[in-house]
Amino acid sequence: MAAVEKRRPAVAPAASFADSSRPAVSRAAATAESEEDFLRQVGVTEMLRAALLKVLEARPEEPIAFLAHYFENMGLRSPTNGGAGEPPGQLLLQQQRLGRALWHLRLAHHSQRTAFNNNVSVAYECLSASGRKKKPGLDGRTYSELLKRICRDGEAPEEVVAPLLHKIQCRDHEAVPLDVFRAGMLTCFVLLEFVARASALYQLLEDPALAVADRRVGQAVLDTLEGALQASDAAAVPARFLEAGSRLGPDSLALAMDRALVARRPSSPMTREEFLEKAAALFIAKVKPVA
Repeated sequence: MAAVEKRRPAVAPAASFADSSRPAVSRAAATAESEEDFLRQVGVTEMLRAALLKVLEARPEEPIAFLAHYFENMGLRSPTNGGAGEPPGQLLLQQQRLGRALWHLRLAHHSQRTAFNNNVSVAYECLSASGRKKKPGLDGRTYSELLKRICRDGEAPEEVVAPLLHKIQCRDHEAVPLDVFRAGMLTCFVLLEFVARASALYQLLEDPALAVADRRVGQAVLDTLEGALQASDAAAVPARFLEAGSRLGPDSLALAMDRALVARRPSSPMTREEFLEKAAALFIAKVKPVA
């Protein structure tokens, strides 16, 4: 019994154990708080939040690959990256920024107005980043090059989009404000979709054996499309012109085609290229040129 009583003091009291743990808990909490502050101060918290918002906006099929591509290009937005003054390096940096801007512009369809406008602002910021020998801002040369890249990647025939580019391009050394940049991007994307829909419409008109359409029918459809665009002329907004074309019902098109065939006038073939060029011209005629 005496031996048992002698061994009891060797066990640490509960109160003493609790007291000794408090400094460790406090240190852990302080460490966690300091780590959180560090991440916030260096911008990691905001960067991750922005990346997750982009995933929610785009809803890609492969989110991990999407995030990998996003973070891979994050550094291109920094004005301190690249632009050391050597022409080859500066040219490479410019091409990287154009690719980065295009990637942002394609994240959301132009009909998703808020997300699209946000992405346009980010693309504008990418291209406006300054190097060591360049003042911040976007010049007409870069803006025009981006317009060409959008149209080229959209697989629209060059002769179809050339009149639009001529209408909305800026001079090489002209400063391009954000509102002009946004209008140009929107107009390009809407035209590409307009041309794609016109191409699908032509496919319904063409003779599979000859790969051409009857000119009377093709012109009748173009006249009907022109009437729909004129009805929306008051809006003067590219997206509204696209909506006007979409409102062409099968009944109105069928009626126009029947009238053209009943007329029994001599006809000739109309190629896809001619049809697309004329359809695009109707759209471009409604676009306001850059002042």
